[in-house]
Amino acid sequence: MDEGERLQKTLARAGFGSRRSCEILITEGRVTIDGRVAELGNRVKTDENIICVDGTLAPTAQSTVYYLLNKPDGVVTTASDPQGRATVLDLVESPVRVFPVGRLDMNTEGLLILTNDGRLAHLLTHPSSGIAKEYLARVEGDPSPAAIRRLREGVELDDGMTSPAQVSRVSEGLLRIVIHEGRNRQVRRMCTAVGHDVTRLVRTRIGPLQDATLTPGSSRQLSLGEVRKLMEAVGMTDEIASTMPS
Repeated sequence: MDEGERLQKTLARAGFGSRRSCEILITEGRVTIDGRVAELGNRVKTDENIICVDGTLAPTAQSTVYYLLNKPDGVVTTASDPQGRATVLDLVESPVRVFPVGRLDMNTEGLLILTNDGRLAHLLTHPSSGIAKEYLARVEGDPSPAAIRRLREGVELDDGMTSPAQVSRVSEGLLRIVIHEGRNRQVRRMCTAVGHDVTRLVRTRIGPLQDATLTPGSSRQLSLGEVRKLMEAVGMTDEIASTMPS
């Protein structure tokens, strides 16, 4: 019976340093297997287990897959849920285990990437990447020009001032907001800070990716061109040349 290989060997092969360095990562509690904190001696199968280091998917899979999901309201963005709620993984049929890139809170709808490409996932969510994320926000009331200007220039939240955002009024009570940060519930908190609570929030674009034809709850694989654009957006030029067909 194939019991898999030792976790530290898998991590070392994925580029996390020597086996000894990887053992330290494990003993420090920085590695998880399928959401559980790993221990020395654990064995893994890269085509079955989701391995994360510091919360980011490790690039250990044999082959990479990329999906775009239109997440509906009421679905949680996690690999599993102890309360038994529907998760985004329930909505994507994949031959290998995948992981959501970033988060949408349970009541936020819209586009979400799922993949087993750990490096791309890490770069897409890292603050330095500055990947644009576009939302349509239905809010209470109709924001004044002054409120919209505050959103554009930055508003003070409990975790600091937000960076400048692109904000436009689509119609009464409906805003289009583009941010380059990834703070928890950021768009909702920004709108509340200027006096207009969000009643519905939909993410319509992630960097170069958008798809107005993808219905809520549906998913599809990204095209090679779309994957190339994502890699270009985060500076993965070597991977474009070496792993993607021309």
